[in-house]
Amino acid sequence: MTNKFSLIARAATAACALALTVTGATAGDYPDRPISMTVPWAAGGGTDVVARIVAAGLEEQLGAPVNVVNRTGGGGVVGHAAIADAKPDGYTVGFITAEINMMHHLGMTDLDHRSYKLIAMINGEPAGIHVRADSEYETMQDLLDTIASGSKRMTSSGTAAGGVYHLALGGMLLEAGLGTDAVIWVPSQGAAPALQELVADATDFVMAQLPEAQSIVDAGQARTLAVMSAERLDGFEDVPTLKEATGLDVTMSGMRALAVPADTPDEIVATLSEAAAALVESDSFRERMAQGGYGIHYLNGEDLTALLDRRDEQMGEIIQALGLAR
Repeated sequence: MTNKFSLIARAATAACALALTVTGATAGDYPDRPISMTVPWAAGGGTDVVARIVAAGLEEQLGAPVNVVNRTGGGGVVGHAAIADAKPDGYTVGFITAEINMMHHLGMTDLDHRSYKLIAMINGEPAGIHVRADSEYETMQDLLDTIASGSKRMTSSGTAAGGVYHLALGGMLLEAGLGTDAVIWVPSQGAAPALQELVADATDFVMAQLPEAQSIVDAGQARTLAVMSAERLDGFEDVPTLKEATGLDVTMSGMRALAVPADTPDEIVATLSEAAAALVESDSFRERMAQGGYGIHYLNGEDLTALLDRRDEQMGEIIQALGLAR
């Protein structure tokens, strides 16, 4: 006769064997079903466009569907929180942006880049300054002179309050010796809605990446006055740097990177890291990025962590200087 202790022991052994089998399947067979890529910004903006190019490339590398899901709201907090809080099984991958080094300094969330395991940086683009095609500002100096004169109430947009391009504007104003309140920032859920507002004459200018504005520039609805980079960009050689246009030596760029929840198993992180490294070297990915006008700026997880450690401190100092720290 089998006693109850023997039954318990057998049940425990079976449970352990099942757990080992499930764990092994999760790590060894990953991925064996579709992956969701969470993007914290609106569809149609630069981050969304690059995310979809990356998703298509990861599908090729991993052999599993990768579906982009836009989780907007809260100035990027909603999407970044959804990535950090997702089940750490590798089936939710996030596309985090430079705002992860800013939101906690602004008192919007406790999240920072240490809330994730970082896979790789894929892309980072400098800010451009864009106006409507029929704007009275023919040059960047014209725009800056009007801001400095205080003759009219100037507005700008491009991302959430305290986002990377809001800080870019603040840095530009400070370098010009102007108060950060010289231009009113109109928060948006990314470049796409901000550029729509620009075309609708709701703002005076927009801070956004050059590829993000390219479609409305090509359509004759907007012009790009300058870019906040050290050198002119490939594919946009007609656009002067801010320093060339005004003498102001200020640069600012975004960051787009793959990340997963902090408790994701190392084996899955390794699989995704290998896929990302292969992705940026693939001809098809490079062609898609070039077609969109987007550069490739790759860093592995370790190097990206070091970069974001430094950038977190830098952004905190800028936000403090702008009086936005909470």
